[in-house]
Amino acid sequence: MISRILIGISAAIILFLGGTHLVYTAFTPKLNPAEAQLEIVMRRTPMRISAETTMWRAWIGFNFSHSLGLILFSLVFGYLVICRWEVLHTSNFLGILGLLVLLVYVVLARVFWFRAPFIGVCCAMLVYVAGFFSRFH
Repeated sequence: MISRILIGISAAIILFLGGTHLVYTAFTPKLNPAEAQLEIVMRRTPMRISAETTMWRAWIGFNFSHSLGLILFSLVFGYLVICRWEVLHTSNFLGILGLLVLLVYVVLARVFWFRAPFIGVCCAMLVYVAGFFSRFH
């Protein structure tokens, strides 16, 4: 039972982070460049791969897809915890997959992001690890 609660808490943390990121992307300027001139340049600069988009549109799209990835991860694992615990509880593949995804987010947060998401994904991963290994007791 404790493993189920811990993995559920981990999924909830990731859902919070993904939801917050989605709100920041869609409804606030928090993810916009602090330097206004950079945003102007991004809005008019095409990408090298294709002139069909700009760096700004790609930036917004990347942020939305990142948010959706976090939300998808949390909804899948949350669903498994609530509705299909026996599947998650007995599947080493799913358990290790969840751990690897969280580990990648920890590395990304450490290398590319800032302190708040790093702390958030570290907490989610630590709680997940505790839940994953408590399955065996």
